[in-house]
Amino acid sequence: MSQNKIRKVVLAYSGGLDTSVILKWLEETYGCEVVTFTADIGQGEEVEPARAKAEAMGVKEIYIEDLREEFARDYVFPMFRANAVYEGEYLLGTSIARPLIAKRLVEIAAETGADAISHGATGKGNDQVRFELGAYALMPGVKIIAPWREWDLNSREKLLAWAEAHGIPIEQKRGRKSPYSMDANLLHISYEGGILEDPWAEPEEEMWRWTVSPERAPDEPVYLELTYRKGDIVAIDGEEMTPAQVMEHLNRVAGRHGVGRDDIVENRYVGMKSRGCYETPAGTVMLKAHRAMESLTLDREAAHLKDDLMPRYASLIYNGYWFSPEREMLQRLIDASQERVNGVVRVKLYKGNVIVAGRRSEGDSLFDPDIATFEDDAGAYDQKDAEGFIKLNALRLRIAAKRGTPGV
Repeated sequence: MSQNKIRKVVLAYSGGLDTSVILKWLEETYGCEVVTFTADIGQGEEVEPARAKAEAMGVKEIYIEDLREEFARDYVFPMFRANAVYEGEYLLGTSIARPLIAKRLVEIAAETGADAISHGATGKGNDQVRFELGAYALMPGVKIIAPWREWDLNSREKLLAWAEAHGIPIEQKRGRKSPYSMDANLLHISYEGGILEDPWAEPEEEMWRWTVSPERAPDEPVYLELTYRKGDIVAIDGEEMTPAQVMEHLNRVAGRHGVGRDDIVENRYVGMKSRGCYETPAGTVMLKAHRAMESLTLDREAAHLKDDLMPRYASLIYNGYWFSPEREMLQRLIDASQERVNGVVRVKLYKGNVIVAGRRSEGDSLFDPDIATFEDDAGAYDQKDAEGFIKLNALRLRIAAKRGTPGV
């Protein structure tokens, strides 16, 4: 990238070691002005201190934004309408946050007249792909600076030495430093690195921050009633809530009951396998309850089609294609399927488990007890009809069997 053409850069800024070094490095390497952008997407830490740190480093344009409601409403909830799970386990907590950050980066670049955006994602991970695909989809001509792909500051020790040499104030926290690389938002907190780089090593109990272990969870279960409207939870125990409030409430309650821990080896888009641990209390409840609501209200073939499409949809999000035409096309189909997904699901949370204890839907249920009953159905279903149905479906199997090669 031609450095003399960069006058102003918008940096995704946390105020920590990495992005503080990046801020100064951008100024020195590109001779540019830096605009900082810090987003609150429910990571559970104060974001305002980033303002003071940016001001101390001479930044004139500082953006601090509370994006929790937008994140929950426009990104997490649409994803859960699809029941999206990557490789059978991962609830996409980090993946779904990146499109929103990329969107605001390019919007702020347009507002401030910046020439480029910058992020602190490394050259080994998925986040660089997600940030940059999102940015290019929304601003095709945007310039992107990824310092980890340019500099040689490839260790914490080198970063600390560079910060000291350049007079960058770095807060040194007392006590035991976490050995893990962590990322948090309303949907989850993730852990990588440290002993987790050995897939055989069991995570330390003190690593987990949002959930108690199932062994230490309360001995009495808690019941929650989740009200659904068009596939989204709109109330808990009869109390109307916004999407972010729903997630915050479920994180607290489910976390207390040991719900939401996962330990996964996943396939990164860049080609390597990576072991990570995740806490997703709200998401674990939301997935189980949404499937229960759909089981009552969604047509069989519509539900099966959604299940066929879900792995593709989940991979699109994991790989950074939230703003792609194919994801948006799938979203329209998924959202159309949710028009009648209305009702209430009752779940029981007990020692790490989410158990569906009941579901009901007034006017949208496809469950007909008069037909499903094992008792006298008063002629609602003629069991004799099943004979012809079975014989028709067995025809190709019978023909193959006569040939002597059944099933081949």
